[in-house]
This record gives sequence, structure tokens and C-alpha cells, in this order.
Amino acid sequence: MFVAIQDDDVPRIVLLMNRAYRGAGSSAGWNTEAAYIAGDRTTEALLRAEIAEKPAASLLKSDDGNGTLQACVWLEPLGDGAWYLGSLAIDPERQNAGLGRTLLTAAEQWIAARGGTRVRMSVVNVRETLIAWYLRRGYRATGETIAFPYGDNRFGTPLRNDLCFVVLEKVLTA
Repeated sequence: MFVAIQDDDVPRIVLLMNRAYRGAGSSAGWNTEAAYIAGDRTTEALLRAEIAEKPAASLLKSDDGNGTLQACVWLEPLGDGAWYLGSLAIDPERQNAGLGRTLLTAAEQWIAARGGTRVRMSVVNVRETLIAWYLRRGYRATGETIAFPYGDNRFGTPLRNDLCFVVLEKVLTA
């Protein structure tokens, strides 16, 4: 369901991530961050830099079988069987049809096939609907938080002063 991206996929991945995370109006998905963080979620330069800095990670894509990009996910080994899952982005026009659930399961299976036993992620604390969605998929809140990078607007400009990331984790079963 997922395949590794190629360098020429980066521009389309950036557009997808920005629409999925920061879309507004008719291009907004059900879980947009636009009310909390303004601006782009990423740029080609930032995404290329992250790929170069983390060669053990995989940025995967899913298309609809006809070459139309529908989703992406970042999977990064952390050690001791733990993997980080980030940047799970579904084309907002394809949301609400079960694709996110299907692709999350596929990402977890991809991790398990590589020896992963746990999946960790961080979600902006005020995204209560999204956090609840992950909890329904078997993730649990660890109680850990990560400070929001105020003053570093490379990933957007926060519109609130109470943001942080909550850490969620799921143990994968064999």
C-alpha cells in the first residue's frame, strides 16, 4: 500500500502535507491545524533536509493506483523496537472514507515487518478530535509532552500560546 518516495515526489508530498495539515475553506480536511498554526506545514527545502538528516527513516507514499497521490507517512526507527510515525497526511478530498484508518494499519504493519514493536507519535495538544481518533486506534497517551518550538516559524506560525505536543504510543501485537 505504501512505497518509498522518489526525489521527484517531494513537491507533491509538500503540497499534500500543506493541504492536509493547514488547509482552509473547501480544501480543509476534518483535522486541519489552520485554527492553531498559520502558514505552511513544510517546504521542499525543509523536507529534503529532513530526509538527508535522517537516512534511516522512510517517507512513504500511497497513490490511488492511477498515479494520483493520496497519502504519505514518515516512519523512523528510534531503537529498542520503537518507531516514530509522523506526517501521516491524507488528501482532504479522500478523508472520511476510512482511508486514514487503512493507511495507519498499513504503516503499523510496515513497522512490524521491520522488527518494530512500538509506535510513537506526537500530536499538537489542542487537536482533541485527532487525538481521540488515535486513541480509538489503540494508541495511548504516555503522559509525556514536548515543548512547541515557539520562535521557530519554519513549520508555521503558532496562533496560540498554549501549544505543545502530546506523545502517544501503541504496542504492536504479533
